[in-house]
Amino acid sequence: MTDSEVSLLRQLPAVATVLATAEAAGLLERHGRLATTDAIRQVIDEARQTLRVTPGTPPGANELAQRAARLLDASALGLRPLFNLTGVVLHTNLGRAVLADVAIEAATEAMRYAVALEYDLDDGTRGERDDHVRALLCELTGAEDATVVNNNAAAVLLGLNTFALGREAVVSRGELIEIGGAFRMPDIMARAGAHMVEVGTTNRTHPADYRNAFNERTGIVLKVHTSNYRIQGFTAEVGARELAVMADAAGVPLLNDLGSGSLVDLSPYGLAREPTVRDAVEEGARLVTFSGDKLLGGPQAGFIVGDRTLIGQINRNPLKRALRVDKMRLAAIEATLKLYRDPDRLAQRLPTLRFLTRRKADIEAQARRLQPLVAERLGHAFIVDVGDCLSQVGSGALPLDTLASAALRIRARGSQRDVEQLAAALRALPRPVVGRIADGALQLDLRCLEEADEATFASTLAQWNPDAGVAHPP
Repeated sequence: MTDSEVSLLRQLPAVATVLATAEAAGLLERHGRLATTDAIRQVIDEARQTLRVTPGTPPGANELAQRAARLLDASALGLRPLFNLTGVVLHTNLGRAVLADVAIEAATEAMRYAVALEYDLDDGTRGERDDHVRALLCELTGAEDATVVNNNAAAVLLGLNTFALGREAVVSRGELIEIGGAFRMPDIMARAGAHMVEVGTTNRTHPADYRNAFNERTGIVLKVHTSNYRIQGFTAEVGARELAVMADAAGVPLLNDLGSGSLVDLSPYGLAREPTVRDAVEEGARLVTFSGDKLLGGPQAGFIVGDRTLIGQINRNPLKRALRVDKMRLAAIEATLKLYRDPDRLAQRLPTLRFLTRRKADIEAQARRLQPLVAERLGHAFIVDVGDCLSQVGSGALPLDTLASAALRIRARGSQRDVEQLAAALRALPRPVVGRIADGALQLDLRCLEEADEATFASTLAQWNPDAGVAHPP
């Protein structure tokens, strides 16, 4: 290292000098001394490495404090809000359903105060936490009884473990699904302690296949709604109604796993019809499982509804306690379920249904309002226009159905790499903007952008630095 390089490095302020700046005083208040000091050390080390490679003017104490502030603010909140402009309404990686205002308010109240979670206010004795949603679930599904756990995979696991631990669980080969994150139904069955018995073939399963599999070791029959894929062509399956009769005759319960699970018929809203939970109950399944954070539009949860005696056995399973939900989630579930009592206003009050039923013409009008603003902000380096696109429901629901939508399509006047860098820069904003790259353009599908959020979206874009490609304070 030359004398001049040593001289440059010596000009870097000490940690104590940076800590003494006004900017650092604010960081100490927000993040504490340990985190602030570590961040300052990190930005000084980064500046030192940069000077060794590219000699220049060393940053001063204020500049280093500002760099530390950006570092701390970026890492302070991992689960920060973002704009989902991917075109996937129920995006698993982005948290699936956005909760209704009443559900958010209910969860907030439950966090703020003590609540009668497992306390019977009438007689002052211990109560059951499921009681807060049991009656609602039975009312909305027509089931005798209901219970709730932390997600639908847990609901299936609990049902299998309760009735097929050390016994056989019969399932069609065509229904051995894989859900997100490479979780596979055979693996869930194995963890439940059930011995899986596959019947039929991938594309065709007949009643005789089930009858030939039933024996004294059979503990449960599992039917899985293939919500995240479709098998078409030369196919055959045994419907839930017929299978329920066969299972009852064999003296074993049928568990019908609906996956996404819908409480209402979606066809009046212009969406493809999915089997509802009430349909599954009326078809005779003794147990029905479904999710809370998909088509239902609530928080993550798994529901089991059905026969009162079987639900009682499930609730006595020690695993139930390990899979139970907390007071915040129960409050949000209760508030969400109550919305279904008012079907006339459901599409307006439930964000999931509101997003799914937005008219293309309204989305396109919104895109045309925003196009000049986005084009001005991105500058001459990019071309911004409005184009047609197709949205998806997401989370494995209605996999073959798409929704006509509109998007802001952003193309670079330069190379494709500029589009990729722009997408990365927008994801780095304080409130990230997440779209998707398709046909050489960054596509921002506006289906999930509420009109009330347009001003926030505009102010977020104002924090993008077109020169550095990164966010900066407005």
